[in-house]
Amino acid sequence: MSATAVARKRGKPASGARAGAGAGKRRRKADSAGDRGKSKGGGKMNEEISSDSESESLAPRNMEEEEELEETAQEKKLRLAKLYLEQLRQQEEEKVDAREFEEDQVAGRLKEDVLEQRGRLQKSVAKEIQAPAPADIRILRGHQLSITCLVITPDDLAIFSAAKDCTIIKWSVESGRKLHVIPRAKKGTEGQPPGHSSHILCMAISSDGKYLASGDRSKLILIWEAQSCQHLYTFTGHRDAVSGLAFRRGTHQLYSTSHDRSVKVWNVAENAYVETLFGHQDAVAALDALSRECCVTAGGRDGTVRVWKIPEESQLVFYGHQGSIDSIQLINEEHMVSGADDGSVALWGLSKKRPLALQREAHGLRGEPGLEQPFWVSSVAALLNTDLVATGSHSSCLRLWQCGEGFRRLDLLCDIPLVGFINSLKFSSAGDFLVAGVGQEHRLGRWWRIREARNSVCIIPLRRGPRPTAAGS
Repeated sequence: MSATAVARKRGKPASGARAGAGAGKRRRKADSAGDRGKSKGGGKMNEEISSDSESESLAPRNMEEEEELEETAQEKKLRLAKLYLEQLRQQEEEKVDAREFEEDQVAGRLKEDVLEQRGRLQKSVAKEIQAPAPADIRILRGHQLSITCLVITPDDLAIFSAAKDCTIIKWSVESGRKLHVIPRAKKGTEGQPPGHSSHILCMAISSDGKYLASGDRSKLILIWEAQSCQHLYTFTGHRDAVSGLAFRRGTHQLYSTSHDRSVKVWNVAENAYVETLFGHQDAVAALDALSRECCVTAGGRDGTVRVWKIPEESQLVFYGHQGSIDSIQLINEEHMVSGADDGSVALWGLSKKRPLALQREAHGLRGEPGLEQPFWVSSVAALLNTDLVATGSHSSCLRLWQCGEGFRRLDLLCDIPLVGFINSLKFSSAGDFLVAGVGQEHRLGRWWRIREARNSVCIIPLRRGPRPTAAGS
């Protein structure tokens, strides 16, 4: 009998069967151990099995990412080309936006230039102006008698002032110091430095800042080099006091007017007289000019404002004030402002022979009850191509006004306290300050004397606040 058979007969498994049976026992023990683990600590076993399964599942994913990161040379070229094209597209979009912005700016500037040439440009700045505190006003003292006229250089760096003491002073706007003094010339003395020997009534400076012209009661017009204050020429020809001077903008053509009722035209660069125009019926008090070949004059007691067309040798006559028109200035090529000793301020348009707006008693009344008289308007000024106007009197203040739409209204903005006769007013080119020439007497006479006044040049800062919002906006 074989061993296998003997074993089978005794109930013992064979060796192969013994191995299989052993494996089966081990599996059953493991299973039972697993069951006991599940029953006793199932959470821990689950965590361990979950952790193993996650690590096994992350392995192929990381391998996939590594495979994705490995790109071919062709794919890299394609990706860089797409980035380059995207950058080009963004740059082109930025260029288009910048071009459109520039075109809008150019279109706006061209529109302004066209309106300016037609004389219809009116920038709205008056509502932004804030009244300065009295402590902010800078006072420059150097003249012994009343200031009669002043001008500001085109770069807004210097001021020229003249007075009844026959002197001209050049001031620095920044420091307030005297840069140069042209002293009074004594009559009948030969070999002395050139200068004025009588009251200086008017001054003008060319738009390039090269020439300064000054006129006096002795019928003379003196031409100076503005930078060095060196005397260049003397123009003679008027038969009475020279009361108004103005350069045509962009040229060296000079207009002058006088108490002899005439308007004369000069070429300063060539030291030449051009022509004389007649028309006023009384002494002419003031004159102004801009770019066009024409000028405007205030006719004093004849009660007219006249526009002189130089090439045509013709004139337009305007009526409106009831008193002597002593001051005038152009706001733009089509509009002007004037002041008279009847206390009125008028806005004019060249297409109308009557004022577009007339503000009576612009500086109030003076005198005893029942005998009140308006304060004379002794000076006017306008910020070029805007709606801002300033007027001066001897009412202890100068006033800022806003021109209404179409120059058909004058609205008072604020009062700036200044004691004395405000004989001259000028805005800076940038509009950031206003200069006033103050004296104890009126520039054209000695009707009153304000003793508490100081003969001085006052620099008034014009700060701009936020533009007021419209109601309901």
